[in-house]
Amino acid sequence: MKKIIIDVDTGIDDALAITFANQSKELEILGITTCFGNVSVEMATENTLAMLAAIGTEIPVIPGASQPLFHPMIKEYSTHFHGDNGLANKKLPESTQEPLNLHATQFMIEQVKKYPGEITLVCLGSLTNLAFLTMQEPEIVTKFKKIVIMGGAVNVPGNNQMHAEANIYADPEAASIVFKSDANITLVGLDVTTKVKLTLDEVNRWKELNTPLANILRDITTFYIESYNRSHGAFNYCYLHDPLAIAVTIDPELVDTKPMYIQVDLEGHYSYGRTVADLRIRSNKKPNVNVCTAVNVSKFTELFLKRIV
Repeated sequence: MKKIIIDVDTGIDDALAITFANQSKELEILGITTCFGNVSVEMATENTLAMLAAIGTEIPVIPGASQPLFHPMIKEYSTHFHGDNGLANKKLPESTQEPLNLHATQFMIEQVKKYPGEITLVCLGSLTNLAFLTMQEPEIVTKFKKIVIMGGAVNVPGNNQMHAEANIYADPEAASIVFKSDANITLVGLDVTTKVKLTLDEVNRWKELNTPLANILRDITTFYIESYNRSHGAFNYCYLHDPLAIAVTIDPELVDTKPMYIQVDLEGHYSYGRTVADLRIRSNKKPNVNVCTAVNVSKFTELFLKRIV
């Protein structure tokens, strides 16, 4: 089994990703750390505990960053997509589990020291927790087996901004620090996540199962698809951003990757937070990120739908 830590800002696609990871026997989830992003860190923590209660399992949950490293928040919480509470305004089962009295980065450090070279960190929100870790103990970040980041838009438009993907834009300085580390990073960005879609017809089939978990996932995902429709028009599907990052952790062969030198624009008036790749043929920049460039959509969809409910 692959040991993983998942770092989340639990909105709807994070909830799908947590469920997907829990249903995947290839993965041993050591803990779930939380940060701000789709919602506040407090709500992300509460939502994570609620989802674990709905799934019927207990995994350590550890709160982390509540705001960006160096500046006030520039990205608003994504309530227009995820609902005021981050989970479609739905009341989930109350959890009897308490979050650990520890900061997310301290948990990561302890686990990596316990299992050096064995843990994959899957980041599904802002990179603030990981940047804290990188600044605090730079050598620790290189002792992760791999870091899989759902974030960035290299050859495609952004989503939160016309040029920037939401998780990177939430704390561009944190992302810059992470990319400049010597960690083994795989970037699962909008270049591939916007190719994997979950349709309303597929979600409606979950109704036939009539289990508490299937009903919760159907309700929140239907809300998510309706949010896409309100925002983009004529959408009968949602993108599976976070679940794809989990899938790449399970089976790296689902995607094609290309080593690239990536940096984050921290100065541009119109391009702040953009993930910029050096695409020159004769670049002298050493690649620092493995960027996902293509995805086997049918294989991923089959894997996800088989396990999610």
